[in-house]
Amino acid sequence: MTHGVERVVGDILRATFRNPKESAYMAKFALASKAASRKRISAEKEGEHIPPFLIASITSQCNLHCAGCYSRCNHATVDTVPVRQLTVGEWLRVFEEADDLGISFIFLAGGESMIRRDIIEAAGKQSNILFPVFTNGTFMDENYFNLFDRCRNLVPIMSIEGEKEITDARRGAGVYDQLIRNMDELHSRGLIFGASVTVTTQNIREVSSENFLKTLSDRGCRAVVFVEFVPVTDDSKDLAPRDADREYLAGEIKRLREEHPEMVYISFPGDEKSSGGCVAAGRGFFHINSHGGAEPCPFSPYSDINVRDTSLRQALKSPLFQALQEDGLLADDHEGGCILYEKRAQVEALLRR
Repeated sequence: MTHGVERVVGDILRATFRNPKESAYMAKFALASKAASRKRISAEKEGEHIPPFLIASITSQCNLHCAGCYSRCNHATVDTVPVRQLTVGEWLRVFEEADDLGISFIFLAGGESMIRRDIIEAAGKQSNILFPVFTNGTFMDENYFNLFDRCRNLVPIMSIEGEKEITDARRGAGVYDQLIRNMDELHSRGLIFGASVTVTTQNIREVSSENFLKTLSDRGCRAVVFVEFVPVTDDSKDLAPRDADREYLAGEIKRLREEHPEMVYISFPGDEKSSGGCVAAGRGFFHINSHGGAEPCPFSPYSDINVRDTSLRQALKSPLFQALQEDGLLADDHEGGCILYEKRAQVEALLRR
């Protein structure tokens, strides 16, 4: 995982080379990332494993109803303001402890993350950590543009499904045009951003095409995160990539990394194959939901410990996490895609143990 982090940081440095402000911050972050790696290596020698990544779902609220959304199907995302979500102070404590432990990247997610401006502002003050902010883009405004300019460790990652027709079909009319306006404004201000693409059988060729990716690159996009669609209902199973689709995407990403170093390409769970299987449950990352529950992964929403009641370090020692790592469920011996989703009955059995 340390080599993987170094590759990602190196890719980011190359992608921001021609942007003075961004490259200046990224050079500082590279030093902070090396220091964090040393902390993790030191902990490993003492028998304690610290992952370099954390996913933080800072709210359960969202304003969109995207077709096939796993989070809504799991009732993890709602329309109204949920009760008992972690406060900004509680999230700040999580961020500070993550820094102390040597966690280098915290992915801010939701719901719709930009609803919680207070938490994103708090994250901006933790300069040793890079915070990709995953967003549907509909809350982007002047205040956010200014915040991203002040705090270069906050990098907006906007969800897009391909061109206008397929994006609006899944996310709602007008969303694509809003995303393009956001990209153009961010680019005009010299701010880097990324795109998150949910890969399905319907859009896999389009979102990996030279034409689509060049459109993003020309607008200033410097990172693309490909996330395989995970079906949570029977009527959406036909959207999940098959083995042939995954093989095709893996080949395209390999080619893109070689031919287009101006962009960072991340594939989930595709990149896990080089790590010997699933890296959830604290192997490479874990998830904290908006109520503080420490979960193996957003696609595996099971928890037996809450960071509201304990430390981040103790959450990583959760009995569920330990059982998942020791029982071999994270090994790469499955049909492909999300291991923990496929083996959810076994995960639930471990939780009841």
